[in-house]
Amino acid sequence: MLTNRMKLSIVMGALLGVVCILGAQLRSGFEKEALYLFAFWYNRLLMGVVIGFAKETQELKQALGRGAILGLLVSFAFYSATGFEDAVGFAAGIVYGVIIEYAAYRFADRG
Repeated sequence: MLTNRMKLSIVMGALLGVVCILGAQLRSGFEKEALYLFAFWYNRLLMGVVIGFAKETQELKQALGRGAILGLLVSFAFYSATGFEDAVGFAAGIVYGVIIEYAAYRFADRG
C-alpha cells in the first residue's frame, strides 16, 4: 500500500502544508490559531494521501488535470468548514494538487 508514489505524495502534501501555514499566517498578520493552522496542514497532508491513492497514468496532461480536481475536492472540505473565509487558500489547494500530482508523476517509479 505504501508505494513510492504514495510516500512521495504524502511528503509533498506535508511540505506544502507547511507552506500553507506560512502563507495563512502572513495573510492574517499572524493571528491564526494553532488549531486552524494544524487543520490547514492536515488538509494538505490528506491531499497527498488522496493523490497517492490515485492510479498511475502515462499521460502527464491527464495526471495534472486529475491533480487539480483532487486538489479542488480536498481543499473544498476545509474551505467550506471554515465558512468560506480563505479563497486564496482554496485556490492554492488546486495548485498544490497539481504540484503533488506532478511530483508523483515525475519522480515515483512507474512500472
